Amino acid sequence: MSDSPDDEHHRENSTSRSVVVIIPTYNERENLGGIVDRVRVSVPDAHVLVVDDNSPDGTGTLADELAAADAHIHVLHRSEKKGLGGAYIAGFRWALDEGFSAVVEMDADGSHQPEQLRFLLAALDRSDIVIGSRWVPGSYVINWPKSRQLLSRSGNAYARFMLGIGLHDLTAGYRVYRDTALRRIGLENVQSQGYSFQVDLTVRALRTGLEVIELPITFVNRATGTSKMSGAIVAEALWRVTQWGVAARWRRLVTPGGVTQPRCRGGNG
Repeated sequence: MSDSPDDEHHRENSTSRSVVVIIPTYNERENLGGIVDRVRVSVPDAHVLVVDDNSPDGTGTLADELAAADAHIHVLHRSEKKGLGGAYIAGFRWALDEGFSAVVEMDADGSHQPEQLRFLLAALDRSDIVIGSRWVPGSYVINWPKSRQLLSRSGNAYARFMLGIGLHDLTAGYRVYRDTALRRIGLENVQSQGYSFQVDLTVRALRTGLEVIELPITFVNRATGTSKMSGAIVAEALWRVTQWGVAARWRRLVTPGGVTQPRCRGGNG
């Protein structure tokens, strides 16, 4: 699919791009201040939006304090814990309403290195979506239990097989989107949560003709706090990927030759 003049305009001048980093939180008081500080140092012009799901440990209160001291920090409070996907959708809508042209997904636990954000933002000049990948050459995974690495690798391998997509880290949570990409994906139709949310957005992007690239990152296991991973999250991802894969195969059967190859690139883009 060819780019519109508007798309070409958004690919230019990444250094002057208005950037917002969305950080969803639930009981991340120990980690939030440090990760926000690192983002502000790494990309001083960037804004930060904390989307807090009424954390009982006071994360939302801390976020308000940070916002009161820094005009580049914003807080979106949700009434209860409603899932990662819902938090990001709320953040995306806020970012689009506010006119940001580059929207970043980043975990609050320190696993995503803010110091690598400039590297990811620069790649947005030649793509619509940039994924910070744990599983391409040049990436590093530090202090993550072997069981979690195996779960991630096997889950991504299954998703690649079922969906016919060549990307290595479909469940990655460190991403940069152009605003035009988010508008074309159709956020109003996204209902998935957890890791399946990341796969869902990737599939929608590729089907829409958007270009997605993967770049290597250093992923560091959280030092404090508790992981939100659960059996329910894994089960949802497995079920949804299976559904999408079966549906894709059916479409190829009933419309032979009518499915184009997704535009995606790995490694260094």
